[in-house]
Amino acid sequence: MSKPKAYAAAGVDIELGNTVKATLPDLLKSTHRREVLGSVGGFGGLFALDVKKYRQPVLVSSVDGVGTKLKIAFALDRHDTIGEDLVNHCVNDIAVLGAEPLFFLDYLGTGKLEPHVFTEIIRGFARGCAANKCTLIGGETAQMPGFYQAGEYDLSGTIVGVVEKSRMLNGQKSVKRGDVVLGIESNGLHTNGYSLARKIFFEKLKFKPSQRIAELGHSLGDELMRVHVSYGPLVQSLLKKFNRVGKPDVIRAFAHITGGGFVDNIPRTLPANCDVVVRKGSWEMLPVFRLLAAKGGVDEAELYQVFNMGIGMTAVVAPDQADAVLRSIQKAKFRAWTIGEVVKGTGECRVE
Repeated sequence: MSKPKAYAAAGVDIELGNTVKATLPDLLKSTHRREVLGSVGGFGGLFALDVKKYRQPVLVSSVDGVGTKLKIAFALDRHDTIGEDLVNHCVNDIAVLGAEPLFFLDYLGTGKLEPHVFTEIIRGFARGCAANKCTLIGGETAQMPGFYQAGEYDLSGTIVGVVEKSRMLNGQKSVKRGDVVLGIESNGLHTNGYSLARKIFFEKLKFKPSQRIAELGHSLGDELMRVHVSYGPLVQSLLKKFNRVGKPDVIRAFAHITGGGFVDNIPRTLPANCDVVVRKGSWEMLPVFRLLAAKGGVDEAELYQVFNMGIGMTAVVAPDQADAVLRSIQKAKFRAWTIGEVVKGTGECRVE
Protein backbone atom coordinates (compact mmCIF):
# COMPACT_ATOMS: atom_id res chain seq x y z
CA MET A 1 0.00 0.00 0.00
CA SER A 2 1.53 3.31 -1.09
CA LYS A 3 2.08 6.02 1.46
CA PRO A 4 -0.19 9.09 1.03
CA LYS A 5 1.71 11.99 -0.45
CA ALA A 6 2.44 14.77 2.02
CA TYR A 7 1.58 17.62 -0.39
CA ALA A 8 -1.83 16.08 -1.16
CA ALA A 9 -2.42 15.62 2.56
CA ALA A 10 -1.64 19.33 2.98
CA GLY A 11 -4.35 20.12 0.45
CA VAL A 12 -2.49 20.39 -2.87
CA ASP A 13 -3.16 17.44 -5.16
CA ILE A 14 -0.63 17.72 -7.99
CA GLU A 15 -1.80 14.54 -9.68
CA LEU A 16 -5.41 15.72 -9.72
CA GLY A 17 -4.25 19.02 -11.16
CA ASN A 18 -2.34 17.25 -13.93
CA THR A 19 -5.32 15.02 -14.69
CA VAL A 20 -7.68 17.98 -14.97
CA LYS A 21 -5.24 19.98 -17.10
CA ALA A 22 -4.90 17.06 -19.49
CA THR A 23 -8.35 18.00 -20.82
CA LEU A 24 -7.16 21.46 -21.89
CA PRO A 25 -6.09 20.70 -25.49
CA ASP A 26 -9.59 19.55 -26.42
CA LEU A 27 -11.21 22.50 -24.64
CA LEU A 28 -8.96 25.03 -26.37
CA LYS A 29 -9.13 23.77 -29.97
CA SER A 30 -11.81 26.31 -30.88
CA THR A 31 -9.53 29.21 -29.89
CA HIS A 32 -6.51 28.26 -32.01
CA ARG A 33 -4.94 30.87 -34.31
CA ARG A 34 -2.31 30.08 -36.93
CA GLU A 35 0.17 32.41 -35.21
CA VAL A 36 0.35 30.16 -32.14
CA LEU A 37 3.52 28.08 -31.81
CA GLY A 38 3.93 25.04 -29.62
CA SER A 39 1.22 23.69 -27.34
CA VAL A 40 -0.49 24.67 -24.13
CA GLY A 41 1.42 23.71 -21.00
CA GLY A 42 4.86 25.19 -21.59
CA PHE A 43 6.54 27.76 -19.38
CA GLY A 44 5.31 30.46 -21.73
CA GLY A 45 2.84 30.83 -24.57
CA LEU A 46 4.33 31.44 -28.02
CA PHE A 47 2.72 33.74 -30.57
CA ALA A 48 4.42 34.73 -33.83
CA LEU A 49 2.95 38.11 -34.72
CA ASP A 50 2.59 38.57 -38.47
CA VAL A 51 4.38 41.92 -38.70
CA LYS A 52 3.92 42.03 -42.50
CA LYS A 53 0.29 43.00 -41.89
CA TYR A 54 1.35 46.25 -40.18
CA ARG A 55 3.62 49.20 -40.84
CA GLN A 56 3.99 50.07 -37.14
CA PRO A 57 2.27 47.45 -34.96
CA VAL A 58 1.56 48.49 -31.39
CA LEU A 59 0.80 45.80 -28.81
CA VAL A 60 -2.02 46.66 -26.42
CA SER A 61 -2.46 44.79 -23.15
CA SER A 62 -4.91 44.79 -20.27
CA VAL A 63 -5.55 42.76 -17.13
CA ASP A 64 -8.74 42.48 -15.10
CA GLY A 65 -11.06 40.33 -13.04
CA VAL A 66 -14.83 40.00 -12.62
CA GLY A 67 -15.03 41.26 -9.05
CA THR A 68 -17.73 40.07 -6.70
CA LYS A 69 -19.86 38.73 -9.54
CA LEU A 70 -18.04 35.56 -8.51
CA LYS A 71 -20.17 35.51 -5.34
CA ILE A 72 -23.25 35.00 -7.52
CA ALA A 73 -21.56 32.12 -9.35
CA PHE A 74 -20.69 30.51 -6.00
CA ALA A 75 -24.24 30.91 -4.67
CA LEU A 76 -25.76 29.34 -7.79
CA ASP A 77 -22.97 26.82 -8.38
CA ARG A 78 -22.92 28.08 -11.95
CA HIS A 79 -19.44 28.52 -13.42
CA ASP A 80 -19.75 28.06 -17.19
CA THR A 81 -20.09 31.75 -18.12
CA ILE A 82 -17.80 33.54 -15.67
CA GLY A 83 -14.76 32.94 -17.90
CA GLU A 84 -16.63 34.34 -20.88
CA ASP A 85 -17.44 37.43 -18.81
CA LEU A 86 -13.77 38.00 -18.18
CA VAL A 87 -12.67 37.54 -21.80
CA ASN A 88 -15.34 39.94 -23.06
CA HIS A 89 -14.48 42.54 -20.44
CA CYS A 90 -10.81 42.46 -21.41
CA VAL A 91 -11.61 42.52 -25.16
CA ASN A 92 -13.69 45.66 -24.63
CA ASP A 93 -10.92 47.36 -22.69
CA ILE A 94 -8.49 47.12 -25.60
CA ALA A 95 -11.16 47.60 -28.28
CA VAL A 96 -11.55 51.24 -27.24
CA LEU A 97 -8.02 51.82 -28.57
CA GLY A 98 -8.90 50.14 -31.85
CA ALA A 99 -6.98 46.98 -30.99
CA GLU A 100 -7.73 43.51 -32.34
CA PRO A 101 -7.33 40.81 -29.63
CA LEU A 102 -4.58 38.27 -30.25
CA PHE A 103 -4.25 36.08 -27.18
CA PHE A 104 -5.51 35.70 -23.64
CA LEU A 105 -4.06 34.18 -20.46
CA ASP A 106 -6.02 33.28 -17.35
CA TYR A 107 -5.28 32.86 -13.67
CA LEU A 108 -7.42 30.68 -11.38
CA GLY A 109 -6.67 30.51 -7.68
CA THR A 110 -8.63 28.16 -5.41
CA GLY A 111 -8.36 26.35 -2.11
CA LYS A 112 -9.35 22.97 -3.51
CA LEU A 113 -9.45 22.12 -7.20
CA GLU A 114 -12.89 20.84 -8.19
CA PRO A 115 -12.65 19.18 -11.63
CA HIS A 116 -16.17 20.08 -12.80
CA VAL A 117 -15.77 23.70 -11.73
CA PHE A 118 -12.39 23.95 -13.49
CA THR A 119 -13.85 22.48 -16.68
CA GLU A 120 -16.83 24.85 -16.65
CA ILE A 121 -14.63 27.90 -16.12
CA ILE A 122 -12.21 26.95 -18.91
CA ARG A 123 -15.13 26.18 -21.22
CA GLY A 124 -16.33 29.75 -20.66
CA PHE A 125 -12.85 31.13 -21.39
CA ALA A 126 -12.72 29.09 -24.59
CA ARG A 127 -16.17 30.19 -25.74
CA GLY A 128 -15.31 33.85 -25.17
CA CYS A 129 -11.95 33.58 -26.93
CA ALA A 130 -13.43 31.76 -29.93
CA ALA A 131 -16.18 34.37 -30.34
CA ASN A 132 -13.59 37.17 -30.28
CA LYS A 133 -11.07 35.37 -32.55
CA CYS A 134 -8.57 35.37 -29.70
CA THR A 135 -6.49 32.36 -28.71
CA LEU A 136 -6.38 31.09 -25.14
CA ILE A 137 -2.63 30.64 -25.09
CA GLY A 138 -1.95 29.72 -21.50
CA GLY A 139 -2.73 30.26 -17.86
CA GLU A 140 -2.09 29.29 -14.27
CA THR A 141 -4.17 27.24 -11.85
CA ALA A 142 -3.02 27.61 -8.25
CA GLN A 143 -4.20 25.35 -5.42
CA MET A 144 -3.86 27.30 -2.16
CA PRO A 145 -5.54 25.50 0.74
CA GLY A 146 -6.48 27.75 3.63
CA PHE A 147 -6.36 30.85 1.48
CA TYR A 148 -9.93 30.80 0.10
CA GLN A 149 -13.21 29.86 1.72
CA ALA A 150 -14.55 26.42 0.79
CA GLY A 151 -16.11 26.38 -2.67
CA GLU A 152 -14.64 29.75 -3.68
CA TYR A 153 -11.98 30.84 -6.13
CA ASP A 154 -10.65 33.95 -7.83
CA LEU A 155 -10.07 34.69 -11.49
CA SER A 156 -8.07 37.19 -13.46
CA GLY A 157 -7.20 37.46 -17.11
CA THR A 158 -4.64 39.20 -19.28
CA ILE A 159 -5.24 40.05 -22.92
CA VAL A 160 -2.80 41.17 -25.60
CA GLY A 161 -3.93 42.75 -28.86
CA VAL A 162 -2.47 44.77 -31.71
CA VAL A 163 -3.32 47.97 -33.53
CA GLU A 164 -1.64 49.90 -36.34
CA LYS A 165 -0.04 52.93 -34.69
CA SER A 166 -1.53 55.39 -37.20
CA ARG A 167 -5.03 53.93 -36.65
CA MET A 168 -4.90 53.91 -32.85
CA LEU A 169 -7.80 55.85 -31.31
CA ASN A 170 -6.82 58.79 -29.13
CA GLY A 171 -9.80 60.85 -28.07
CA GLN A 172 -7.61 63.31 -26.20
CA LYS A 173 -6.33 64.48 -29.59
CA SER A 174 -9.39 63.95 -31.80
CA VAL A 175 -12.52 64.74 -29.76
CA LYS A 176 -13.97 68.19 -30.54
CA ARG A 177 -16.72 70.44 -29.25
CA GLY A 178 -19.94 69.62 -31.08
CA ASP A 179 -19.17 65.91 -31.46
CA VAL A 180 -22.05 63.54 -30.74
CA VAL A 181 -22.06 60.82 -28.09
CA LEU A 182 -23.72 57.51 -28.97
CA GLY A 183 -24.59 54.90 -26.36
CA ILE A 184 -24.56 51.18 -27.14
CA GLU A 185 -26.72 48.89 -25.03
CA SER A 186 -25.53 46.69 -22.20
CA ASN A 187 -27.53 43.64 -21.15
CA GLY A 188 -27.27 44.21 -17.42
CA LEU A 189 -24.60 44.87 -14.80
CA HIS A 190 -21.88 43.20 -16.92
CA THR A 191 -19.06 42.77 -14.37
CA ASN A 192 -19.25 45.95 -12.30
CA GLY A 193 -21.17 47.28 -9.33
CA TYR A 194 -21.86 43.86 -7.84
CA SER A 195 -20.79 44.75 -4.31
CA LEU A 196 -23.43 47.47 -4.15
CA ALA A 197 -26.02 45.43 -6.06
CA ARG A 198 -25.56 42.45 -3.71
CA LYS A 199 -25.93 44.71 -0.68
CA ILE A 200 -29.18 46.15 -2.06
CA PHE A 201 -30.71 42.92 -3.34
CA PHE A 202 -29.61 40.45 -0.68
CA GLU A 203 -29.20 42.57 2.48
CA LYS A 204 -31.64 45.46 2.05
CA LEU A 205 -34.41 43.76 0.02
CA LYS A 206 -33.78 40.22 1.35
CA PHE A 207 -34.04 38.63 -2.11
CA LYS A 208 -32.62 35.17 -2.79
CA PRO A 209 -30.55 34.37 -5.91
CA SER A 210 -33.09 31.77 -7.05
CA GLN A 211 -36.08 34.05 -6.39
CA ARG A 212 -38.18 35.12 -9.36
CA ILE A 213 -38.51 38.91 -9.42
CA ALA A 214 -41.66 40.24 -11.09
CA GLU A 215 -39.98 43.41 -12.34
CA LEU A 216 -37.31 41.33 -14.08
CA GLY A 217 -39.51 38.57 -15.43
CA HIS A 218 -37.07 35.86 -14.24
CA SER A 219 -34.90 34.95 -11.28
CA LEU A 220 -32.49 37.42 -9.76
CA GLY A 221 -29.67 34.92 -10.28
CA ASP A 222 -30.39 34.69 -14.01
CA GLU A 223 -30.31 38.48 -14.21
CA LEU A 224 -27.05 38.87 -12.34
CA MET A 225 -25.33 36.09 -14.33
CA ARG A 226 -26.01 37.63 -17.74
CA VAL A 227 -22.80 37.41 -19.77
CA HIS A 228 -20.88 40.65 -20.22
CA VAL A 229 -21.43 41.80 -23.81
CA SER A 230 -18.40 41.86 -26.13
CA TYR A 231 -18.21 44.94 -28.34
CA GLY A 232 -14.89 43.97 -29.94
CA PRO A 233 -16.19 42.69 -33.32
CA LEU A 234 -18.61 45.62 -33.55
CA VAL A 235 -15.85 48.14 -32.89
CA GLN A 236 -13.61 46.59 -35.55
CA SER A 237 -16.39 46.68 -38.15
CA LEU A 238 -17.24 50.31 -37.37
CA LEU A 239 -13.61 51.42 -37.59
CA LYS A 240 -13.16 49.61 -40.89
CA LYS A 241 -16.22 51.33 -42.32
CA PHE A 242 -15.88 54.86 -40.94
CA ASN A 243 -12.20 55.50 -40.14
CA ARG A 244 -10.59 55.08 -43.53
CA VAL A 245 -6.94 55.67 -44.28
CA GLY A 246 -6.33 59.12 -45.71
CA LYS A 247 -9.64 60.56 -44.51
CA PRO A 248 -10.58 62.30 -41.24
CA ASP A 249 -11.72 59.87 -38.54
CA VAL A 250 -15.48 59.79 -38.14
CA ILE A 251 -15.23 57.85 -34.88
CA ARG A 252 -13.14 59.87 -32.45
CA ALA A 253 -13.24 57.68 -29.33
CA PHE A 254 -14.88 54.78 -27.54
CA ALA A 255 -15.31 54.36 -23.78
CA HIS A 256 -16.03 51.05 -22.06
CA ILE A 257 -18.53 51.82 -19.30
CA THR A 258 -17.23 49.65 -16.49
CA GLY A 259 -16.35 50.43 -12.87
CA GLY A 260 -16.83 54.17 -12.41
CA GLY A 261 -19.77 54.33 -14.80
CA PHE A 262 -20.09 57.34 -17.09
CA VAL A 263 -18.48 59.74 -14.66
CA ASP A 264 -15.07 58.07 -14.46
CA ASN A 265 -14.76 56.27 -17.82
CA ILE A 266 -15.77 58.84 -20.44
CA PRO A 267 -13.24 61.46 -19.19
CA ARG A 268 -10.42 59.03 -19.98
CA THR A 269 -11.08 59.75 -23.67
CA LEU A 270 -11.45 63.55 -23.49
CA PRO A 271 -9.09 66.46 -24.12
CA ALA A 272 -8.62 68.86 -21.22
CA ASN A 273 -10.83 71.54 -22.79
CA CYS A 274 -13.93 69.41 -23.40
CA ASP A 275 -16.72 67.92 -21.32
CA VAL A 276 -19.35 65.36 -22.23
CA VAL A 277 -22.96 65.92 -21.24
CA VAL A 278 -24.96 62.69 -21.04
CA ARG A 279 -28.72 63.20 -21.11
CA LYS A 280 -30.70 61.00 -18.73
CA GLY A 281 -33.77 59.45 -20.30
CA SER A 282 -32.29 59.39 -23.80
CA TRP A 283 -32.07 55.58 -23.82
CA GLU A 284 -34.27 52.73 -22.64
CA MET A 285 -33.19 51.78 -19.14
CA LEU A 286 -33.18 48.07 -18.33
CA PRO A 287 -35.52 46.77 -15.60
CA VAL A 288 -32.64 45.82 -13.27
CA PHE A 289 -31.45 49.43 -13.16
CA ARG A 290 -34.98 50.76 -12.68
CA LEU A 291 -35.30 48.37 -9.75
CA LEU A 292 -31.99 49.47 -8.24
CA ALA A 293 -32.97 53.12 -8.64
CA ALA A 294 -36.47 52.64 -7.18
CA LYS A 295 -35.62 50.45 -4.20
CA GLY A 296 -31.92 50.79 -3.59
CA GLY A 297 -31.95 54.00 -1.59
CA VAL A 298 -28.86 55.20 -3.46
CA ASP A 299 -28.35 58.78 -4.61
CA GLU A 300 -29.04 59.03 -8.34
CA ALA A 301 -25.66 60.60 -9.09
CA GLU A 302 -23.91 57.63 -7.48
CA LEU A 303 -25.91 55.17 -9.56
CA TYR A 304 -24.42 56.68 -12.72
CA GLN A 305 -20.93 56.38 -11.25
CA VAL A 306 -21.26 52.77 -10.09
CA PHE A 307 -23.40 51.09 -12.75
CA ASN A 308 -23.47 51.25 -16.54
CA MET A 309 -27.23 52.00 -16.31
CA GLY A 310 -27.89 50.17 -19.60
CA ILE A 311 -25.05 51.61 -21.71
CA GLY A 312 -22.03 49.31 -22.04
CA MET A 313 -20.01 51.35 -24.54
CA THR A 314 -20.07 54.94 -25.75
CA ALA A 315 -18.77 56.31 -29.04
CA VAL A 316 -17.88 59.92 -29.73
CA VAL A 317 -18.44 60.61 -33.43
CA ALA A 318 -18.37 63.47 -35.92
CA PRO A 319 -21.76 65.21 -35.87
CA ASP A 320 -22.35 65.01 -39.63
CA GLN A 321 -21.94 61.21 -39.57
CA ALA A 322 -23.63 60.43 -36.26
CA ASP A 323 -26.84 59.12 -37.85
CA ALA A 324 -24.88 56.88 -40.22
CA VAL A 325 -22.82 55.38 -37.39
CA LEU A 326 -25.96 54.89 -35.31
CA ARG A 327 -27.66 53.03 -38.16
CA SER A 328 -24.62 50.79 -38.61
CA ILE A 329 -24.64 49.87 -34.92
CA GLN A 330 -28.33 49.08 -35.05
CA LYS A 331 -27.87 47.07 -38.26
CA ALA A 332 -25.36 44.94 -36.34
CA LYS A 333 -28.22 44.02 -33.97
CA PHE A 334 -27.23 46.30 -31.11
CA ARG A 335 -29.65 48.82 -29.70
CA ALA A 336 -28.09 52.26 -29.60
CA TRP A 337 -29.13 55.85 -29.01
CA THR A 338 -27.81 59.40 -29.24
CA ILE A 339 -27.25 60.12 -25.56
CA GLY A 340 -25.18 63.30 -25.39
CA GLU A 341 -22.72 65.74 -26.85
CA VAL A 342 -19.27 67.20 -26.37
CA VAL A 343 -19.18 70.74 -24.98
CA LYS A 344 -16.58 73.21 -23.75
CA GLY A 345 -15.24 72.16 -20.36
CA THR A 346 -12.40 70.77 -18.30
CA GLY A 347 -12.34 67.05 -19.19
CA GLU A 348 -15.34 65.88 -17.19
CA CYS A 349 -18.56 63.95 -17.83
CA ARG A 350 -21.84 65.33 -16.50
CA VAL A 351 -25.07 63.34 -16.40
CA GLU A 352 -28.00 65.76 -16.58
